Amino acid sequence: MQSQDVAPRHSFAAAADPVVDVERAEAALVEHYPRLVRLAYLVLPPGLGRNRRVLTAHALTQRALPRRRARASVIPSQSTGHESDPGYAYVRLQVLRTALEAGLPLRRRAWPKRSQLPPLLPQVWGLRLFPRSGGADELALDQRLSALSAPARAAYVLRGLERLSDDDVRTVLRAAGVGDTQAALAEADVLAAQYALLASPEFDPCSLQARPTDLMRRRRHLKAALAATAAVAVGGALLGLPGDGGDPDGAAAPVYAQNPAARAALDPAELTRVPAAVWRSATRTDFSVWPARGDLVDDSALLRRALAVWARPGETVRVSVTPGTPSGGPAGPPQLLYAGTVDRARVVILHDGLRIARYAEPVDGTAGAALDFARTDGASRGEASAVVLARTDGNVRYLLAPWVTRAAERDLVKPGSGPMELTVTDGVASPLASPATRSGACTSWNVLEVTDGSGTRLLTDLGELVPARLTSGRPGSVRDASGAQARQTWAPFACSLANARGQGVRSVNAWAYARQPLPDDSGSAAWVCTRAETWRGGGERVLAQFQTPGVTYGAVVARAEGGPACGAKDPHVLAGVLWKSAGGEWYLLAASSRDTESVRATGGVNGSAEGHLLTVRTKQGAHAELRATLESGRSISGLR
Repeated sequence: MQSQDVAPRHSFAAAADPVVDVERAEAALVEHYPRLVRLAYLVLPPGLGRNRRVLTAHALTQRALPRRRARASVIPSQSTGHESDPGYAYVRLQVLRTALEAGLPLRRRAWPKRSQLPPLLPQVWGLRLFPRSGGADELALDQRLSALSAPARAAYVLRGLERLSDDDVRTVLRAAGVGDTQAALAEADVLAAQYALLASPEFDPCSLQARPTDLMRRRRHLKAALAATAAVAVGGALLGLPGDGGDPDGAAAPVYAQNPAARAALDPAELTRVPAAVWRSATRTDFSVWPARGDLVDDSALLRRALAVWARPGETVRVSVTPGTPSGGPAGPPQLLYAGTVDRARVVILHDGLRIARYAEPVDGTAGAALDFARTDGASRGEASAVVLARTDGNVRYLLAPWVTRAAERDLVKPGSGPMELTVTDGVASPLASPATRSGACTSWNVLEVTDGSGTRLLTDLGELVPARLTSGRPGSVRDASGAQARQTWAPFACSLANARGQGVRSVNAWAYARQPLPDDSGSAAWVCTRAETWRGGGERVLAQFQTPGVTYGAVVARAEGGPACGAKDPHVLAGVLWKSAGGEWYLLAASSRDTESVRATGGVNGSAEGHLLTVRTKQGAHAELRATLESGRSISGLR
């Protein structure tokens, strides 16, 4: 319950202590890998030497993934204007903790920590690797950093590289196991704030120079290793004589054997290509009946690269995975949906029944290739109407389903404005403005309007491969938000879609569940509940929003995540807000769905009312607990 006396906020708030799964942590690690390795390199003890610091920084970063789903502490992510990413905050904490452990002295009668030992991987034989040399300023900074303790180096780097405030630095250091965070900050204060130098190649373990090791010593070690290997081979042959036991893997093939299905999945000739007219007679209309389109569908070399990257993405490939989507290679030959040139890139869209995978590379090479995944199992006709081909210069371009007969662009914030027709060529629509890539104040929200033989629907780009379907109405009987009344319902709350981006959202429904007369003859306020459903069937986000007369945008006043409220399984919702009238009086306003017998408030505000609406005079800053009794006799509590 919140006061509604300021400009409304539009956000799907993240729950406290978010659960970070392996896929989410991996996506954050891959996206921010250079930054994480640089952080580890700067915190590691300089006494290791530049070559071992480089290898250890990479090893610690690559070991930062959790073994299973983990609950991340609520610690700050980067203070760079971007939204906090629990996955990034989790892996950064692991990197920082192990880098600090690496500088601890070895103790007698105690096993060393893994980070205190030389890394097993990565290893580069015969070469010494070290970052490129910087200027005199960088060298001086490196020498001054080496004189600090490890916690002080960490504090300096978190301030400069991560741009965290001192309070946030203390929080991160405490979570990483530093006992006296104030002393670390005080020691870091001795150095001048030359934070721009931390971005220098001098401290970049991903941009390296190579030199040979001691060649003569290496030759002597090689001879000794060959002799030892020969001895081990003879001993192994003697130990492996019949009667000494069996193969621990049983009937499994050798580790180097290739599975026929895996080989077929990498063969462009084995790709499934659906004929153009199959969807007309198919019993199901989803991605499985999309034909292969694009000017490069016969480019075997491109298709082979796309399949190979899907199975084995290289270190330079930018990989993004929406929550709940497996990122492994296809089990067999996938279906080809598109291969063509789009906005200075070659793009391949593939489908394996569970996921959509998009591979993109520049037209002039493969440097900077990207691989994106989105889960799409169980998609209906409406949800399989479009796939994102590319986002360029703030615009998004879609590949449309073969059954789409018309496409247009609409501004969801302006329900009275007409649609702007889009040109469609071989299923590819002309670009439209994407709200997913925009920053700053929200004054418009452009959506894709598609029409086919079954009707018209609205789809919105939330930063994923498949746009989310917009619906409206009471849960259990929702309809596509394509009519004038549905667009009118959505208009004040369109901007609240912003922070649902990148969450694997399948559809978002808006339900106008109550209208409440305001005290002092101030008109009536609208109560709307929005619920975002996900492809993975978990992590649903529910917002109760409140709009008063004369205010363009609604305000988020209550929220829930992962619960059934405002959904088909539980079509009820209760929320409240503190509201200040034009006369300066404060009121607690609360509303529930219409099948409510009574509503009551306890705690800092006491009052009750028959029916689904409650109005109680109160004071600014009051707190109350809300309960409602449904006509069925069941009791529900308010969203928080």
